[in-house]
Amino acid sequence: MEKQLTVISGDGIGPEVTREAIKVLNAIAHKFEHHFHYHHVLMGACAIEKTGVALPEDSLDSALKSDAVLLGAIGDPRFDNDPTAKVRPEQGLLQLRKSLNLFANIRPVKTYSSIRHLSPIRTPQLHDVDFVIYRELTGGIYFGEKRLSEDGTTATDLCSYQKYEIERIARMAFAAARQRRKKLTLVDKANVLETSRLWRKTVRDLHEDYPDVELNFLYVDNASMQLILNPAQFDVILTENMFGDILSDEASVISGSLGLLPSASVGEKALFEPIHGSYPQAANKDIANPLGSILSVAMMLDHFDAHEEAAAVRNAVEWTLANGFVTRDIDSMNYYGTSTIGDLVVDIINNEMPQHINKRNVALGHTTII
Repeated sequence: MEKQLTVISGDGIGPEVTREAIKVLNAIAHKFEHHFHYHHVLMGACAIEKTGVALPEDSLDSALKSDAVLLGAIGDPRFDNDPTAKVRPEQGLLQLRKSLNLFANIRPVKTYSSIRHLSPIRTPQLHDVDFVIYRELTGGIYFGEKRLSEDGTTATDLCSYQKYEIERIARMAFAAARQRRKKLTLVDKANVLETSRLWRKTVRDLHEDYPDVELNFLYVDNASMQLILNPAQFDVILTENMFGDILSDEASVISGSLGLLPSASVGEKALFEPIHGSYPQAANKDIANPLGSILSVAMMLDHFDAHEEAAAVRNAVEWTLANGFVTRDIDSMNYYGTSTIGDLVVDIINNEMPQHINKRNVALGHTTII
């Protein structure tokens, strides 16, 4: 396999976690005889500083020509604290999603037994939690027409969906459910919103093509409660753009750390990124959790139908967590550096882990465990 990859390290901790993800990709390439060619480009606050725009033309051109995009994180508090800013880092991401027609955002949510105690949810609710959210990404209120009255006292955001936009992501979600536990839950607000009624009718009609998948419906307010009360009930969640944005962020805390969760945005092209933000306070301190970025690489490998390779990455990540090799967000007293965790994942992929582990050597930064 030979692939062209655009790498957007971005802002804050983005470059650090992306560096570890590439390290893992290189280990996979070496072990399975693949070739990955990396094209590093700018997007976000770093791009604004150097070019004046959030997504330079050459960065977009690289993404359009690549087989996939690996993104670190974007964002900077200077822009968060300035609502009058004309150019913002997030504009680059929205433009990239639209230009690559990335209409489906996929976020898996899973708990790990070794760190369940870190979740804000009681442990009994966390057993067997393993679901995925399919969020429509290029329609709805975020991309609808926006108006502000001349006197600045009335604002309008149009929420609009077309049937084909719903069908294309719904088919992806049904197909995913078929490969999992054959249960799909559509989250909407069909008792109030006309767009939600179109979603419900379209998905119900499509269900005829997937009779082996159980289809359920939840209003978004109930779904937000059920994610906390009984997250294990879910298999595949399908929803529109804004609801998906909110619910996926809510679901992200279930595992116990934002740093653990990956995501994929797919359509005409594909983009892979950890769900966390740029976390500038941790930048360049070697404390950021790279596992979300590394697990995003696993999703990329699955996208390339390299399933054995993806499993090797996930198994390595699970080994580090099960054996207590974690970053500061998971254990503030006994933690390991960003680069050390990346090295460990690589060692496991390369089958270089002994049965008897001397953690002191790892704490000192050695990549070979004695």
